Amino acid sequence: MRHQKNNPKSDTSWNKVSGWYDKLVGEFGSDYHQNVIIPNSIKLFNPKKDENILDIACGQGVFSRKLASFGAKVTGIDASEKLIAIAKEHSKKSHNLSYRVLDAEHLDGFDPKSFDAASCIMAIQNIDHFGKVINGAGRILIVMNHPCFRMPRMSGWGFDEKRKIQYRRIDAYLSEKRVSIDMHPGHDKSIKTWTFHRPLSSYFRELGKNNFAVTALEEWITHRRTNETADNKSREEIPLFMALLAIKQ
Repeated sequence: MRHQKNNPKSDTSWNKVSGWYDKLVGEFGSDYHQNVIIPNSIKLFNPKKDENILDIACGQGVFSRKLASFGAKVTGIDASEKLIAIAKEHSKKSHNLSYRVLDAEHLDGFDPKSFDAASCIMAIQNIDHFGKVINGAGRILIVMNHPCFRMPRMSGWGFDEKRKIQYRRIDAYLSEKRVSIDMHPGHDKSIKTWTFHRPLSSYFRELGKNNFAVTALEEWITHRRTNETADNKSREEIPLFMALLAIKQ
């Protein structure tokens, strides 16, 4: 997951590929959403009936609809008007759920502090000034690609022939970086977006500046398995995703 508009040089709205992205993720999410991200997020976040929840960078509303199914009153926001239109189409049968076209970095006239809780699922690494996103609700759940192991152009898989093990290669970690990536992999390479790599310390520092205390950190592995022993072992040891649950002090 993705988006938020900024200046033209770092525009990360997914308007241009909203149709392709919806086919990839769909109404219920990708297999990673369905098998890893959503069930683990719900268990950690523990949404409650009638709780007011803001779903930041909601895309086509996959997590918003799941939250609403627990009786929470959910507002999903995203910078892409096309993805919001898709979210509304997917959510016709959902209750206690509304959507707005809003850039998470520029919430003029919209008060996130009016919400009991907020979620940002697989989008924080595509938001430039992410500190503006986490200064509102009473508790917040942030789920992202694991910043220690999954950095575009700075990490990858390798295989040690002598030891017969698969390992994760890390070329850089502590330096914050803005990386251009293909928005439409395998198709039009001229359409780009940005991802922002930050070390764990940056997330904790920004949460602390906004008076949040991290109460839980979880690391989630893939559910996928292959016929290769070395491959499966690395999949069981090296997490793909990380979740932070923080409470406003």
